[in-house]
Amino acid sequence: MATSSVSKGCFVFKPSSKKRKKNSDVVDYFIEGSDDGEMARIRVNICQRLWDMTKSETEMLQDELNKKILDSLLEFIKKCASSFQSQMNDWASLMRASEIPTAALVLGVNVPDHDMTFQSLSVLLQQSVTPFVVSVQAKECTALKHLMQKVLERLIGVDVAVDDDDEDGGQRSAPVHQKRVHCSLSSLCDWYSSVTKKYETSPGKKRTSMAKDMISKPPIVIIFKDLEAFNPRVLQDFIVICSRYIQKLPLMFIFGIATSPSTIQHMLPHSVSSLLCIELFQSLSCTQHLATVVDKLVLNTEFPFKLSGKVLQVLVSIFLYHDFSVRNFIKGLQLALVEHFHSQPLSVLCCPKKEALDHAQKLSHQEVERIRQLPSFMRYVENQEPQKQVELLTNDGCVKEVCKILMKALRKYHKNYYPILRCLHTLTSSLPKYPLGKQIREIHISCLEKNVWETEEYDSAMQLLKLMAKDELVALLQKCVVILSSSKSKKMKAALGQLQNYLAKFDQLDTLSAEEVMQEAVSPEKDLQKKTDLFQLQKTLLERKETRRTKKMTPFEVLRNQILEFVDSLVRAHLVPPESQPLNEVCYYGSSGVLRRHLNATPRTSIQTALSHPYYYLQHEGLKTDSGTFSNAAPDICIVHKLHLECGRLINLFDWLEAYSTVVSAAEGKDPDSSDYGKVDELKHARFIQAVSELEFLGFVKSTKMKTDHVARLTWGGC
Repeated sequence: MATSSVSKGCFVFKPSSKKRKKNSDVVDYFIEGSDDGEMARIRVNICQRLWDMTKSETEMLQDELNKKILDSLLEFIKKCASSFQSQMNDWASLMRASEIPTAALVLGVNVPDHDMTFQSLSVLLQQSVTPFVVSVQAKECTALKHLMQKVLERLIGVDVAVDDDDEDGGQRSAPVHQKRVHCSLSSLCDWYSSVTKKYETSPGKKRTSMAKDMISKPPIVIIFKDLEAFNPRVLQDFIVICSRYIQKLPLMFIFGIATSPSTIQHMLPHSVSSLLCIELFQSLSCTQHLATVVDKLVLNTEFPFKLSGKVLQVLVSIFLYHDFSVRNFIKGLQLALVEHFHSQPLSVLCCPKKEALDHAQKLSHQEVERIRQLPSFMRYVENQEPQKQVELLTNDGCVKEVCKILMKALRKYHKNYYPILRCLHTLTSSLPKYPLGKQIREIHISCLEKNVWETEEYDSAMQLLKLMAKDELVALLQKCVVILSSSKSKKMKAALGQLQNYLAKFDQLDTLSAEEVMQEAVSPEKDLQKKTDLFQLQKTLLERKETRRTKKMTPFEVLRNQILEFVDSLVRAHLVPPESQPLNEVCYYGSSGVLRRHLNATPRTSIQTALSHPYYYLQHEGLKTDSGTFSNAAPDICIVHKLHLECGRLINLFDWLEAYSTVVSAAEGKDPDSSDYGKVDELKHARFIQAVSELEFLGFVKSTKMKTDHVARLTWGGC
């Protein structure tokens, strides 16, 4: 391959089109330390399928949740584009002609999830409205020239020349044959007029279905992904410049806002914000998004992989106290999935029912022994008869058959568990102070960790349900009927029939209670009309007084108590913790400490470890030392860090430099008796300054005004 150029350079050539060998790193990761490579490959395939299932489900959920707001945005942009297209001559339209249509899209503080929303929005705009969509971020637009350059480059698709006499970075080297455009909106106007002219005068070309829907002069949509991070002055100047060209360019803005719509007022003065025609769009809250994800992935009988209460609590805590990111929650779920299939050899049974039964029949002797060592299976064996116990501990075939039965029972447990959990959440989620939690994940975590009916919160919820009015209780029970009707379990169908009978009794209760009320209203009058003496009247009044003290329950109260007792029996029967189910370890991942260590990082500890023990990160044999010692061949920052640990609160820079120079001289192998040993030269001085600057950047030391030739130590444990 020959390359001609007017100057020397480094050229990159694309690799050949031959198919590369499939990467087997994942399989090797699973097989490492495993005696059975075939089962490890099966686990990899199952894990990959569940991973793909998680990914596809979350993408579908994302599209469904964003559909409403994205459709509203598309309608707004289409309306603005059509109004620009039609040449209206009324006075009101002329007054608003200088305003730039702007959509203020409030997405919430879950910033890591915003990219997916903007990506979907860009695709929809390019498919149905305009091909001219560009997205910019604050980190790449620190100055007005950079913002203009990014917009023009991504729209026009060629290199844009920036007039910059102060910085060499503004003029980027480009090949001689590459076209360059001046960085200004007038250049964008010329490009847009030429492109739209070609678009209109191309009758010979067949337009696609996508192009047919687009207007002849499609708008230019600029998306500001993180509005709060932009320099207000840069944003103001850009808006003012764009308003001067709005008669020639159909510009539209989309502001991605994480906090509040008032951000626009804080960043833009009235003279600039008056140039924008702003419409507000509010996205779905991240907590509602998480509730949907938990409902579809975690509380789903079709998804065989399950999370224990502690693991789910770790993921929810990271979501609530760190980033509110549903995307990161899903990544944590996927990490737990991989860790489960890697650390648990019996996870080969964590798959659909038919496949799991087939794998159970093919278990090796070593895997059968692993089943016998499971705590849940040991408890199951202890509850069997002595003869059955001997057979389970000695006969592999018996264990395989029992394993099939237990796997079927575990699936039936999940089919009964989730409908009753949803019914309990439906009944208690609207109670005052939410004794069992407002979200279903809170009740789920409680049920995973302990018997929920033994908690004070459950008793409080039941007491509040006993005070509920008839209309409210009937409405909640009808929702429970809908939940139970969607289940295919026989026990749930039986529970559904009983619940429907109770609702039928509620309908009959109105006529019965009305008749009783009429009788109670008539009977006292009849008693008073009877002729009686003073003794009989006193006796009658005393009986009524006693009746009021010991008030009888109304038919509604009796029926309400019966229904709540029925619900309580369902909870006690089907919401037992999964630890009570044999072989629950096959499907449930419970290593919360491993997950917390991977997801909830501690950067200070990692930095301390890296600087004190560089061998564990660099894996260089020259850095390997005994415990309590330190290699003088370590990187400069490690040496400087080690020396600063021996100092007090204030560190003399000159003494620190001499100590560093002595250590470096020893590492270079110089003779301690020579005159050059420990001498500070320019190279050592420069290396020392760089190492101290890096320590200052990491937050170990800082400059101090107490002494000009000293720095203050910021870490603990000084002399």
